[in-house]
Amino acid sequence: VVILLLNSVMFIYLSKKIAIPNNVALKSISWNKDKGYIACGGDDGLLKVLRLESQTDGEVRGLAAPSSLSMNQTLEGHSGAVQVVMWNEKNLKLTTSDLNGLIIVWMLHKGSWFEEMINNRHKSVVRSMCWNKPGDKIAIVYEDGAVIVGSVDGNRIWGRELKHTLTHVEWSPDSKHILFALGNGEIHIYDNGGNFMSKVQTDFFQPATTPGRVASLTWYNGDGGYPAEQPHCLAICYETGNCQIMRHELDDEPVLIDTNMQIVMAAWNHNGSCLAVAGKQSSSDKKNNVLQFFSHTGEHLRSLRVPGNSIECCSWEGGGLRIALAVDSFIYFANIRPNYKWGYCSNTVVYEYSDSSNATQVVFWDVKHNERQRKRVSRLLAVTAQGEYCCLVSKQADDTPTDVSRREEFTLGLYNSIGTPLETKFIYFEPQFVCMTSTLVVAANRDVLYTWQFTDPIKLMSHDLNIQSKDKNVTQRLMHIDASPESDDSALTFDSWSKADKESHDPICAVAASDKLLLVARCSGVIHRYSLPGLRFKSKMQVDSRPYSLYINCDSTRVCVIDMSGALSMWSLVSHLTLISAFSQILSTQSKGSIDFLKRSFVGSITLVQSLKIFIHEAENDFDLVFLVHTRLLQTR
Repeated sequence: VVILLLNSVMFIYLSKKIAIPNNVALKSISWNKDKGYIACGGDDGLLKVLRLESQTDGEVRGLAAPSSLSMNQTLEGHSGAVQVVMWNEKNLKLTTSDLNGLIIVWMLHKGSWFEEMINNRHKSVVRSMCWNKPGDKIAIVYEDGAVIVGSVDGNRIWGRELKHTLTHVEWSPDSKHILFALGNGEIHIYDNGGNFMSKVQTDFFQPATTPGRVASLTWYNGDGGYPAEQPHCLAICYETGNCQIMRHELDDEPVLIDTNMQIVMAAWNHNGSCLAVAGKQSSSDKKNNVLQFFSHTGEHLRSLRVPGNSIECCSWEGGGLRIALAVDSFIYFANIRPNYKWGYCSNTVVYEYSDSSNATQVVFWDVKHNERQRKRVSRLLAVTAQGEYCCLVSKQADDTPTDVSRREEFTLGLYNSIGTPLETKFIYFEPQFVCMTSTLVVAANRDVLYTWQFTDPIKLMSHDLNIQSKDKNVTQRLMHIDASPESDDSALTFDSWSKADKESHDPICAVAASDKLLLVARCSGVIHRYSLPGLRFKSKMQVDSRPYSLYINCDSTRVCVIDMSGALSMWSLVSHLTLISAFSQILSTQSKGSIDFLKRSFVGSITLVQSLKIFIHEAENDFDLVFLVHTRLLQTR
C-alpha cells in the first residue's frame, strides 16, 4: 500500500499528563501499537504498564474526549533503573532490561502481567533490544560488544562478541539483516546468521567524518503501508543533532537533516510518513525540551516545546494520532491532528475516505438534505472548496501520456456540490499547497505559484459574467516565487513549465487567498501580497518566525498566522499600506488572557474564508489550555 500525501502538515498539542508516584524519574517508554498498552521504566526498578481508554458517553468524542486509566499495574522484578522496554506486538509480550543487565520477558494472563522468562549475563548492561517484524526473533546488544539473538520461546539462536562498544540494534524489515550502532558512531551490517557484511556510509555531513555517537537507530518495517514508492524509512540520528534518512542500508544519497538540538531519541509513526525526533535545544541560559517532526523526505513539519527538565524517550500510538513522552517523572501525551482532505461548499461537506478495498472515495454530503454522492478518485492529493465549488487534486497514472515530455502530470478538477465535473486543468509539478476562492484555484510547490481563473458556470448561465477570452494565457498563470516582484514579469504568462525546475533560495511555506488578495509566505518569514484576480504584486511583509499556515477573513482586513511552533498571531491587514507597515500585530495567543480577546475578535460580522475554529480545553496546568486550529468555514452570528 502506498500512501499519497500532500504537504504532510499537522497540528500538535499537549493534551494530558500522568505523574509517576514518588517522583521517580522515567528512562524509557513504549506504546503497544496493537493493544494500546503503555510500558514505562525508570529509576529504582520502576516498571509500570498503563492503558488509556477514552470516554464515549460524553458530548466530546474521539481523540479529544477525556481519557482515564483502565490499567495501572506496577511490575515487580527489577532492582536497577529500567532503561529498555520493548513490545513484541505479534505475540503480546513485553521485554524489559535494567541497569544491572537483568532481562525479563512478561506475558499477559487473565488481565495482568506476569514474569515468563528471566536472563542475566552478570557482565554488562543491555543497551538495546529489538524484535524482528514477524516477532519470532529478538536481537540483544550489550555495552561490552556481546550480541545475542534468541527466539520468542527463549532459546538462544546465536551469539557473538563483536569487540566493540555497542549502543543500538535494529532489524531490517525483511529480517535478513541486522544493524549495529557502535560507540564511535559507525553502523555495521550483519546478516541474520551473525556474519559481517559491510558498513553503512555515514560520512555525508561536513566535515566528512563520523558525525558522533548514535542517539537513535530506527527502521520502519512497513506494517502500515509506505508513504512513497521508494520511501526513506531508515533513520540514523546522532547526539550532535544530525540525522540521515535512507531508503535502505546501502543508500548513497540519503536525506540529511540538521535539527539544531541534542537528540535523545527518534521514532517513526504508524505508516512511516513522519519521524518524531526528541531532544534538547539550547536557548540563552537554559536547555528546552523539544519534539520535532519531519516527513520521510526530511521536510520539517512542526516543532513542539515540552515542559520539564529532561526528555528521555518518545513512543507513537498505533494510529499515529498520539505520542507519549517520558519527561522527568511524568508521561506527557501530545495529540496529532493530520491535515485531512476535506472542504465545504454550498451546504456540502466534501471529504475523502478509503473503502473496504482501500480505494479512495470522495463523498459529497449535502448536510441540509442529508444526501450523499460518492465519487471514486485515484491518487487523490488534496481537496479544497469555496463558495459553490470544490477542487480535487490528483496525480495521473505513471503511464498516462502528457503534453510535456518526462514530467509528472497532476490534475485539478473543478466540481459542483453534487460531484459533477465542470472543468479540468493539468499542471506539471507536484502541488504542496492548494487553496481557492469563488473564481480562482491556487496551487504551489516550494518554488512556483500557479493560478487558474475558472469560469463560473452559474454566472455564465445568468449572463452576469463579462466573458473573457478563451486564450489559455488569460486564465492560467505560472510564476516563480524568486521572480522580481517589481518587474513586469511578476505575473508571467503560462508558457513554460521549466520554471518549476529552479529551486528557490527562500521556499514557499504557506498560501492563502480571498477574492481580493493572495498571500504567499516564505520560510524566512517574508509574506508576498498580490491583488486578485490579476495576480499583481503589491507589497512584502515580514513576520517574526516561519509561517506554517495563513487564514484570511471574509473582507480581507485581517489575517491569522500560525508559525511552526504552533503559536498563533492575528494581524491587521490594511490595503493602502506597503511593506512591513501593511501588517500590525495585535495578538499573540500564548496565555489564558487571550481567550476573551479571541472571542470578541470573531463575534460579529466576521466570517472567515478559511478560518479558525477554536476549542478551549480547561485543565489544571497551563499547557492543558489548548487551541485546536482547524481550517473550517465558521459563520458567527
